Amino acid sequence: SVVSRANSIGSTSASSVPNTDDEDSDYQQESYKDRRRRAHTQAEQKRRDAIKRGYDDLQTIVPTCQQQDFSIGSQKLSKAIVLQKTIDYIQFLHKEKKKQEEEVSTLRKDVTALKIMKVNYEQIVKAHRDNPHEGKDQVSDQVKFNVFQGIMDSLFQSFNASISVASFQELSACVFSWIEEHCKPQTLRDIVLGVLHQLKNQLY
Repeated sequence: SVVSRANSIGSTSASSVPNTDDEDSDYQQESYKDRRRRAHTQAEQKRRDAIKRGYDDLQTIVPTCQQQDFSIGSQKLSKAIVLQKTIDYIQFLHKEKKKQEEEVSTLRKDVTALKIMKVNYEQIVKAHRDNPHEGKDQVSDQVKFNVFQGIMDSLFQSFNASISVASFQELSACVFSWIEEHCKPQTLRDIVLGVLHQLKNQLY
């Protein structure tokens, strides 16, 4: 019949029309996946670039990374070598810092000793100015020489025990080492006080 034929044609036409909603959904889903993949790739590339810049900075900052290593020739330093050299350099800096702190502490002690000596000398000068004609306790030149001799004898004992004469170079090195160790202001002050105390007991 005419009605059945019309229905048949309508259903055939409807089935031949593409489903645009499904295609749009597939397109949007595919585009979302692509965007995520692209974003992940970019983030990963940024991370790798940041790591590379970090290693490049370490090679610039750490002096030992700039020195030529003949064991690897002209090859580029590996990340493991860069990290190891960085660790070694940090440990070296820690040791240098500790050494400098010890030197500063020693210098501060020397400054304190010098200040004490300065105060003592100022008191001696002041006493002399206040009593310029006082001479009843004046000592002889022999006593003055005995003080000097006592100081030198004490210094020579440490000098003789510390100095090596195996060679001139070793002698020179030992002399400087002896001066730094046994001629500090506080050490000399203790020696002088000991000599004066001993001489005073002999005189009085």
